[in-house]
Amino acid sequence: MGNHYFEQIRGGLIVSCQALEDEPLHGGDTMAKMALAAEQGGAIGIRANSVHDIAEIKRVTKLPIIGIIKRDYDDSGVYITPTIREVRELMEVGVDVIALDATRSLRPGGETLEELVSYMREQGQKVMADISTIEEALYAESIGVSCISTTLSGYTPYSPQQKEPDFDLLREAVSKVRIPVIGEGRINTPEQAALCLKVGAHAVVVGSAITRPQLITEKFAYAVREVRNGQTH
Repeated sequence: MGNHYFEQIRGGLIVSCQALEDEPLHGGDTMAKMALAAEQGGAIGIRANSVHDIAEIKRVTKLPIIGIIKRDYDDSGVYITPTIREVRELMEVGVDVIALDATRSLRPGGETLEELVSYMREQGQKVMADISTIEEALYAESIGVSCISTTLSGYTPYSPQQKEPDFDLLREAVSKVRIPVIGEGRINTPEQAALCLKVGAHAVVVGSAITRPQLITEKFAYAVREVRNGQTH
């Protein structure tokens, strides 16, 4: 496939279709419908979590998939594709790109980021590095990942804790790394998604603002409640 994948997604919207076990839309059938709706709306790719969801999504759309497995381990806080076990599961179901936590945090069982990236490169598997700082982006590039995503900014204690997307990190990554940089994380409006591309992102990933209706509803409910409370005082 070479660089065909990156040409395919250039300048486009990737929709993250995920629902965890405690969320109302949890389930592969629901996520497949969400992915199909995203495709009909103009998405050029899907990001999805778990072998089951990915298999179901592949049944209804031919859009390229960024695959992850979120799994908790007692000996590590790394959560997104933490070990070789998740990598192999994703390679078995088949995804265009495997994304993983590319911070320097300790991984379960003493496994290392370097080992995982090396293994995937040997297998010809494209790798997306989810990072939270420019240092992590540069390091991930140095060990051979295929692309960078700003996914984890705000989710590590040492990255900016803000409601807005981390446009500063995105700009700096675009200027300093030579591989594609994907804008992801807290992108809540079409305008913010467009701005990611304007500052140089290769593509944009949007999740919660499109595919998590409980969170979307919360924002509307909060705005309405604020007005109602103001009127009743």
